[in-house]
Formats: sequence, structure tokens, C-alpha cells
Amino acid sequence: MYLLLTGFISGAVSGIVMGLISHMLFRLNIFKSSLIIIDGSFLFRIIKHQGNPRLIAGAGLCIHLVTSGVFGALYPAATTLLKLNDEVVRSFSLISLYVALLWLSMLFIALPVAGEGFLGRKSGRGSWLEQFALHGIFCILYFVFVRIFL
Repeated sequence: MYLLLTGFISGAVSGIVMGLISHMLFRLNIFKSSLIIIDGSFLFRIIKHQGNPRLIAGAGLCIHLVTSGVFGALYPAATTLLKLNDEVVRSFSLISLYVALLWLSMLFIALPVAGEGFLGRKSGRGSWLEQFALHGIFCILYFVFVRIFL
């Protein structure tokens, strides 16, 4: 249980930082999209309501927190099921591989499902690169937390 909880918290904190950076760079017109707005807009589209910008951002932040936490918890769960030794679990290369898979699932599954199109192209042609940078931030933060707590 400790591993799942620390994985969840590590993923949630890493994801919130990632989401806030995405939103800040969007507000500064450096990025073409905000993960927080994408998540919040998706929720309001699902429930068939129109939210104001504050509600969309608040809902998006909550959704991003939970999904990042779940992805954070999946890593220690998977490595435990695979019975990997601690040094492998705490390695930057394995965490990088895991986050690369998260990045690819974001491009090919999550963004299209959220209405952003293949590779997030509705947000702009460079969306894949924005996502790569954001997942790089997640990877570094998550690695630090794994080294400290797992």
C-alpha cells in the first residue's frame, strides 16, 4: 500500500507541476494548448454542460491531479508485479521508458479522445513537441520522487 500511495502522490505532484507549466506557457502564448484546459473542456463536453473559464480550469486541474496520480501509482504497481529489483525500479532509464509510453499514449489516445485530434494537431502542429517537453518535466520530477520515496 505504501508503494501505491507514494507512487500516487509522486505522480500527482509531478503532474500538477507539469499541468501548471503547460497552463502558464499557454497563457503567455508560448504553448498552443493547456493540459488543464484540455482536461476541463473534455469533462464539460462529457457532461454536456458549458462551463465558464474558471470552472473549466478548476475541473481540469482536479482531473490532471487524479490522472497523474494514477499514472504515478501504476509504475510501482507494475514494477512490483514484474518483481524487478530496487535498483532497476529506481533507474532513470526505466522511468524514462515508462514516461515515454505515457507520452505516446497521450499523443495517440488521450489527445484524440479529448477532441484535440491525432497528435493533438487541433492545438497546433507542434503540440507533440510541447507534450514531449511537458513529459520530460514529469519524468525528471517523478524520477526524483521515486529516488527519494521508493
